[in-house]
Amino acid sequence: MNKEMPVAGVLDTFGLLCPIPIIKTAAKVKQMNIGEILKVLSDDPGILEDMPAWCVTSGNELMSIEEHGDEYHVYIRKLR
Repeated sequence: MNKEMPVAGVLDTFGLLCPIPIIKTAAKVKQMNIGEILKVLSDDPGILEDMPAWCVTSGNELMSIEEHGDEYHVYIRKLR
């Protein structure tokens, strides 16, 4: 992920397990403008499979997933 790329918002889902991070992500993305990037913070390893699947079904772009120890930083671009 390009550290210079601005994010429109950060969603903290630490301590939440599937499917709550996906539900919260969907709600947050719905409020954003097309082209904006959301950074999702999670400590649920399930997000490694759940978020890519959600991006495909929702039509949004999964830009990257970064692993930082037990934390996951997911970058999503709203496409529609």
